[in-house]
Amino acid sequence: MIEIVMSDITTLHVDAIVNAANTTLLGGGGVDGAIHRAAGPRLLEACRAIGGCPTGEARITAEFDLRARWIIHTVGPVWRGGESDEADLLRSCYESVFALARVQSIAIMAFPGISTGVYGYPKEQAAQIACTVMRKHENELQRIISCCFSPEDEEIYRRILG
Repeated sequence: MIEIVMSDITTLHVDAIVNAANTTLLGGGGVDGAIHRAAGPRLLEACRAIGGCPTGEARITAEFDLRARWIIHTVGPVWRGGESDEADLLRSCYESVFALARVQSIAIMAFPGISTGVYGYPKEQAAQIACTVMRKHENELQRIISCCFSPEDEEIYRRILG
């Protein structure tokens, strides 16, 4: 089941939240910064120990001070006009997250809009990719949550998912 909510992803009580991280995994702006602030300083220590993450891949840490059990960090592509394999890299982010979810037996997972903030990926195009991959894997989990930041994001996901 895919559910759409407009909420602060750091407050969700789920098995895993997905962090739209940067390649260093050391925090940043937007969702990444919010997750690092809410999880506390031990998250930064754990991410330092990982040593980064390439674009299109994912890494997992404990949740520390969050209500979720896990944080799955994935690095989306910076939008460069669509001519730099951005769609394939974004799709790879979602697939990598689902691969880690299978390994950890995650039943309920929440996603933000990966790459749609400071990385500039057009929201509609990013949501199409996200929804396609979520639908592909929806029978693997009890619930997949698309956690939207704004009413505009929520409307896009509702329209795409029907």
